[in-house]
Amino acid sequence: MEQRIGSSSKPVEGEPVTGAGFDPAFIPGITGPAAKSQPEPEPESESEPTAPEPAEEPEPKAKAETAEAPAEPEEEPEEEKAAPEDGPVFEASDRRAKFVADHRGVRLSLDEEKCEFRWNEIAAVETESPRFGKRFTITVHTPDRRWYPIEIEATARARFKEWEDELDAVLDAYFEEA
Repeated sequence: MEQRIGSSSKPVEGEPVTGAGFDPAFIPGITGPAAKSQPEPEPESESEPTAPEPAEEPEPKAKAETAEAPAEPEEEPEEEKAAPEDGPVFEASDRRAKFVADHRGVRLSLDEEKCEFRWNEIAAVETESPRFGKRFTITVHTPDRRWYPIEIEATARARFKEWEDELDAVLDAYFEEA
Protein backbone atom coordinates (compact mmCIF):
# COMPACT_ATOMS: atom_id res chain seq x y z
CA MET A 1 0.00 0.00 0.00
CA GLU A 2 1.32 3.46 -0.93
CA GLN A 3 1.31 6.37 1.46
CA ARG A 4 1.98 9.95 0.55
CA ILE A 5 3.88 12.28 2.82
CA GLY A 6 2.49 15.81 3.12
CA SER A 7 -0.78 17.37 2.18
CA SER A 8 -2.70 16.02 -0.80
CA SER A 9 -4.58 19.31 -1.29
CA LYS A 10 -3.11 21.79 -3.73
CA PRO A 11 -4.03 25.44 -4.14
CA VAL A 12 -6.47 26.25 -6.91
CA GLU A 13 -4.81 28.10 -9.79
CA GLY A 14 -5.49 31.84 -9.64
CA GLU A 15 -6.58 31.95 -5.99
CA PRO A 16 -4.34 33.48 -3.32
CA VAL A 17 -2.38 31.04 -1.23
CA THR A 18 -2.92 31.77 2.46
CA GLY A 19 -2.98 29.94 5.72
CA ALA A 20 -0.50 28.19 7.91
CA GLY A 21 -0.73 25.06 5.74
CA PHE A 22 0.99 26.91 2.92
CA ASP A 23 3.00 29.51 4.79
CA PRO A 24 4.36 28.58 8.25
CA ALA A 25 4.87 32.27 9.07
CA PHE A 26 1.18 33.08 8.45
CA ILE A 27 -0.62 34.48 11.49
CA PRO A 28 -4.25 35.45 10.77
CA GLY A 29 -4.93 39.12 11.40
CA ILE A 30 -1.27 40.06 11.82
CA THR A 31 0.43 39.29 8.56
CA GLY A 32 -1.01 39.83 5.10
CA PRO A 33 -1.13 37.18 2.42
CA ALA A 34 2.14 36.39 0.71
CA ALA A 35 2.70 38.46 -2.40
CA LYS A 36 2.75 36.56 -5.66
CA SER A 37 6.13 36.59 -7.29
CA GLN A 38 6.36 38.49 -10.55
CA PRO A 39 7.55 36.49 -13.55
CA GLU A 40 11.12 37.30 -14.37
CA PRO A 41 11.76 38.92 -17.75
CA GLU A 42 13.12 36.51 -20.30
CA PRO A 43 16.81 36.95 -21.03
CA GLU A 44 17.72 38.31 -24.44
CA SER A 45 18.35 35.65 -27.00
CA GLU A 46 21.95 34.67 -27.54
CA SER A 47 21.72 35.22 -31.27
CA GLU A 48 21.63 39.01 -30.85
CA PRO A 49 25.17 40.28 -30.35
CA THR A 50 25.58 43.00 -27.77
CA ALA A 51 28.29 45.59 -27.93
CA PRO A 52 30.45 45.85 -24.80
CA GLU A 53 30.04 49.12 -22.95
CA PRO A 54 33.12 51.34 -22.91
CA ALA A 55 34.87 51.45 -19.55
CA GLU A 56 34.91 54.83 -17.83
CA GLU A 57 38.27 56.32 -17.08
CA PRO A 58 38.82 57.51 -13.51
CA GLU A 59 39.06 61.28 -13.11
CA PRO A 60 42.14 62.78 -11.52
CA LYS A 61 41.68 63.50 -7.81
CA ALA A 62 42.24 67.23 -8.12
CA LYS A 63 39.53 67.54 -10.75
CA ALA A 64 37.07 65.49 -8.70
CA GLU A 65 37.57 67.67 -5.62
CA THR A 66 36.92 70.92 -7.47
CA ALA A 67 33.86 69.54 -9.25
CA GLU A 68 32.04 68.69 -6.03
CA ALA A 69 29.53 71.31 -4.92
CA PRO A 70 29.28 72.10 -1.24
CA ALA A 71 26.46 70.22 0.46
CA GLU A 72 23.41 72.39 1.03
CA PRO A 73 21.43 72.00 4.24
CA GLU A 74 18.19 70.06 3.92
CA GLU A 75 15.16 72.26 3.65
CA GLU A 76 11.87 71.54 5.36
CA PRO A 77 8.88 70.85 3.12
CA GLU A 78 6.61 73.82 2.51
CA GLU A 79 3.90 72.28 4.71
CA GLU A 80 6.18 72.45 7.74
CA LYS A 81 7.33 75.98 6.92
CA ALA A 82 3.70 77.14 6.81
CA ALA A 83 2.84 75.56 10.17
CA PRO A 84 3.13 77.95 13.10
CA GLU A 85 5.86 76.94 15.50
CA ASP A 86 4.32 78.81 18.42
CA GLY A 87 1.15 76.66 18.46
CA PRO A 88 0.15 74.20 21.16
CA VAL A 89 2.56 71.43 22.14
CA PHE A 90 1.81 68.28 24.12
CA GLU A 91 4.57 66.35 25.83
CA ALA A 92 4.27 63.48 28.28
CA SER A 93 7.07 61.24 29.48
CA ASP A 94 8.21 58.90 32.19
CA ARG A 95 11.50 57.14 32.87
CA ARG A 96 11.26 54.99 29.68
CA ALA A 97 8.64 56.41 27.32
CA LYS A 98 8.04 59.80 25.73
CA PHE A 99 5.22 61.19 23.57
CA VAL A 100 5.47 64.58 21.82
CA ALA A 101 2.83 66.19 19.57
CA ASP A 102 3.47 69.59 17.99
CA HIS A 103 3.33 71.40 14.63
CA ARG A 104 5.68 68.83 13.01
CA GLY A 105 3.60 65.79 13.97
CA VAL A 106 3.83 63.06 16.59
CA ARG A 107 6.99 61.49 17.97
CA LEU A 108 7.07 58.36 20.12
CA SER A 109 10.07 56.93 21.90
CA LEU A 110 10.52 53.95 24.18
CA ASP A 111 14.01 53.35 25.51
CA GLU A 112 16.25 53.69 22.42
CA GLU A 113 13.48 53.02 19.86
CA LYS A 114 11.93 56.08 18.19
CA CYS A 115 9.35 56.74 15.50
CA GLU A 116 7.94 59.90 14.01
CA PHE A 117 4.71 60.60 12.14
CA ARG A 118 3.80 63.72 10.18
CA TRP A 119 0.18 64.82 10.50
CA ASN A 120 -0.69 63.55 7.03
CA GLU A 121 0.50 60.03 8.04
CA ILE A 122 -1.94 59.75 10.95
CA ALA A 123 -5.49 58.38 10.68
CA ALA A 124 -6.40 58.71 14.38
CA VAL A 125 -4.97 59.27 17.84
CA GLU A 126 -6.61 57.40 20.69
CA THR A 127 -6.16 57.77 24.44
CA GLU A 128 -7.07 55.35 27.18
CA SER A 129 -7.13 55.91 30.91
CA PRO A 130 -7.05 52.75 32.99
CA ARG A 131 -9.68 52.15 35.63
CA PHE A 132 -6.97 51.28 38.11
CA GLY A 133 -3.30 52.19 38.01
CA LYS A 134 -1.37 55.13 36.59
CA ARG A 135 -0.41 54.03 33.06
CA PHE A 136 -1.89 56.35 30.40
CA THR A 137 -2.03 54.80 26.92
CA ILE A 138 -1.80 56.83 23.70
CA THR A 139 -2.22 54.96 20.40
CA VAL A 140 -1.37 56.40 16.98
CA HIS A 141 -3.30 54.78 14.11
CA THR A 142 -2.06 55.02 10.51
CA PRO A 143 -4.17 54.76 7.32
CA ASP A 144 -2.67 51.35 6.48
CA ARG A 145 -4.33 49.81 9.57
CA ARG A 146 -1.27 49.80 11.80
CA TRP A 147 -1.25 51.16 15.30
CA TYR A 148 1.51 52.24 17.63
CA PRO A 149 0.59 52.31 21.32
CA ILE A 150 2.74 53.80 24.04
CA GLU A 151 2.12 53.69 27.79
CA ILE A 152 3.27 56.51 30.00
CA GLU A 153 3.24 56.24 33.77
CA ALA A 154 1.75 59.32 35.41
CA THR A 155 2.83 60.65 38.79
CA ALA A 156 -0.85 60.81 39.80
CA ARG A 157 -4.19 59.83 38.25
CA ALA A 158 -5.15 63.53 38.19
CA ARG A 159 -2.63 64.02 35.36
CA PHE A 160 -4.82 61.97 32.98
CA LYS A 161 -7.40 64.76 32.62
CA GLU A 162 -4.64 67.38 32.09
CA TRP A 163 -2.96 65.25 29.43
CA GLU A 164 -6.22 64.58 27.57
CA ASP A 165 -7.05 68.32 27.51
CA GLU A 166 -3.57 69.28 26.28
CA LEU A 167 -3.56 66.55 23.61
CA ASP A 168 -7.05 67.61 22.43
CA ALA A 169 -5.80 71.18 21.97
CA VAL A 170 -2.90 69.97 19.79
CA LEU A 171 -5.13 67.65 17.76
CA ASP A 172 -7.67 70.44 17.21
CA ALA A 173 -4.92 72.74 15.98
CA TYR A 174 -3.00 70.40 13.64
CA PHE A 175 -4.91 67.19 12.90
CA GLU A 176 -7.31 67.32 9.95
CA GLU A 177 -9.65 64.40 9.39
CA ALA A 178 -10.05 63.51 5.72
